Amino acid sequence: MTPSPTIAIVGSAGTYGRWLRGFFERRMGLRVLGHDPGDPGSDTPETLLEHADVLLFATPIRQTTEVIDDYVRRSAGREAGRLWLDITSIKQAPTEAMLRSRAEVAGLHPMTAPPKAPTLKGRVVVVCESRLERWRPWLQVLLDALEGEYVHASAERHDRMMALVQAMVHASHLAQAGVLGEYAEDLGGLRAILPFRSASFELDAAIAARILSLNPAIYEEIQFGNRHAAEVLDRLLAQFTELRGLVRQGDDAARARFRERFLHSREVFGQQALDEGSYAYERVGYLLADLVTRRYASVHLPQDRPGSLRALLHVFERHGVSLESIHSSRTPAGEVHFRIGFVGGTDPAALATAVAEIDATGLGHVLEAG
Repeated sequence: MTPSPTIAIVGSAGTYGRWLRGFFERRMGLRVLGHDPGDPGSDTPETLLEHADVLLFATPIRQTTEVIDDYVRRSAGREAGRLWLDITSIKQAPTEAMLRSRAEVAGLHPMTAPPKAPTLKGRVVVVCESRLERWRPWLQVLLDALEGEYVHASAERHDRMMALVQAMVHASHLAQAGVLGEYAEDLGGLRAILPFRSASFELDAAIAARILSLNPAIYEEIQFGNRHAAEVLDRLLAQFTELRGLVRQGDDAARARFRERFLHSREVFGQQALDEGSYAYERVGYLLADLVTRRYASVHLPQDRPGSLRALLHVFERHGVSLESIHSSRTPAGEVHFRIGFVGGTDPAALATAVAEIDATGLGHVLEAG
C-alpha cells in the first residue's frame, strides 16, 4: 500500500465520477485517472489498469457487474495487491464480481446524490468490507477525509436494508405521484393542491418531486436490480390492500382492526424511535414554516471568514430589525446562502435600509428580499 495512491475512476464523466475526481484531487491531493465512454478524451482502461493503485467503479447500476467482469479479464492478475472499490446502490452482485479479481475489495454506498459540499459530512455511507488486509488503513484515511457517518454491513445485509430504505420508500412516493397525476385534471394539478397542504403532504410531495427530477435509470435499477425488492413490495401491497379493505368495510369491526394495526406498529417502532421521529418531524415542520415567512432576505457572504455572519447580523441590529429565523443552504456551485426571516411588523423602510447597506458595503450580496 502506498500512502499517496493513484486513483482511477471508471465512470469518471458521471455525476458521482466528477464529484469524486474533484474530491480526490482537491481534498486528498491525489493523482486521478478516469475512463468513461461518454468522454472521448478520458484515459483508456489499459492506462487505468497499468497505473492505478485504487480502482473505483462509479458506473450505472445495471452495467456495473458487467463492467467489473470486463476489468477482471483485462487485468489478468495485475490487480493483486491493489484495492478495488465501487459506489453503487446495489452491493451483492458488484461485490461478487470484484471478488473474482485478486484485488482487495470494499464497497461503499453514499446514501445521497453527489453533494454540493466538498465532502460527505453528515451523510450516511454504508461500508461493505469484503477482502481487506494491507489497504485497510488507507481505506480509513479515505473515510476520514470524506467525513461521512458510517455504518458497516455485509453486501447481502446492505441489499436487504436497501429494499426497505430505498425500494419501498421510492415505490411509495412514485405511487403517490401517480395518484396525484390521475387527479391533476379534476383538481388542477399539484399547484392547486399545495395551498391545502399539511406538513406531511408537503414533505411527501417534495420527496416525490426530488425523485422525479433525477435520472429515472437510477430508480429503475433500485427496484429491478435488488433481488430483495419484490418481497418488500409484496408486503407493502398487502398492507395497502388490508387498509383499503377495512376502509371499504367501514364498520366498527373494521375501525377496531385499524386501531389494532396502528397500535401494533407503534409497539414495533418503540418509544425511543417514536419520540425521536416525532421531534425530527416537528423540527422540519418549523423549517417549512420559516421558509414561507413574508419578511425575509436571502444573502450570500462572498468573504467566507470568521466573523462574517456576526457582522451581517449586526447591520440588522443597528437598524432595529429583529430576526425570527436563519437557515443556510448551498447552491450547486457550493456557495453558502443564508435565508433570514424577520418578525411580523418589521418596518419595511428599516429593512430596506439595512439590505441596501449590506449590498453597498460589500459585506454580502442580497439575492432576494421580501
